[in-house]
Amino acid sequence: MQIRSTSSELTPAQAERMLAGLPGADGYEVIVKPLRYREKPHLAAETDFSAATITLRLPEPFLPFGEVVAYGAKRRPGRSIRFVWLTEGVTFRRPREVLRFLYLHEWMHWYLHHHHGRGNSAETTCDRFALANYRRREVTLADARAAMRRTRD
Repeated sequence: MQIRSTSSELTPAQAERMLAGLPGADGYEVIVKPLRYREKPHLAAETDFSAATITLRLPEPFLPFGEVVAYGAKRRPGRSIRFVWLTEGVTFRRPREVLRFLYLHEWMHWYLHHHHGRGNSAETTCDRFALANYRRREVTLADARAAMRRTRD
């Protein structure tokens, strides 16, 4: 995995250690940039398919923060088609957690784009994959396939 960092708080070697055990996005460069926020830290990242880059924005200065992550939708009863979002609150206490969550989310976009032809959509699938795996030591392709099919809650 080729990693470049423009963050003053994180070297490329530190970022590589934080992302160890995660699947690689073949042919893509991972760029870690600082996220300067006005009020509170939040999650921000992007995958640029034309430039072959995955950009992860790490909040600077880093303070623990919470985020509500939508991992699916459930149909509400009735004649009309209405849905309710399925969400989970996550507290990010360390930069490592943020970096791994963002990378896994963007990696899933890469995977869907290169293997299924639909990388720009499927936000809930990418969030479900990242949410289930960002704290795990090792993440495999089988975990990505499992995230593509949500089991009934």
